[in-house]
Amino acid sequence: MKLTKGDRVRVRAGKDRGKEGVIMRVLPDEDRVIVDGVNRAKKHQRATKATMQGGIIDKEMPMPASAVAIVCPNDGPTRIGYRIEKNAAGVMQKIRVCRKCGAELPRRKEG
Repeated sequence: MKLTKGDRVRVRAGKDRGKEGVIMRVLPDEDRVIVDGVNRAKKHQRATKATMQGGIIDKEMPMPASAVAIVCPNDGPTRIGYRIEKNAAGVMQKIRVCRKCGAELPRRKEG
């Protein structure tokens, strides 16, 4: 799966078509992603000792990875390609690039 946690994506299909958000979680075994603020469902939550207050909560549900497209800072929604280069230490590296303009897609900052 080419998408990773922290990628900015735009929804291309479904009830939330056109909305943008950040990937909060990737489920590669199911080929699904959870996007912040998109594909929300109402869940009836019973009051328990862990959550003292019950009620109806909004929960982000997984959606197919094929229904979202990564957003390139230059071109907007695009597909992901790869380019293999040598870094300063001479080690081969696989870099994600925009299929439209060839620019390197930013990685999520660790930490």
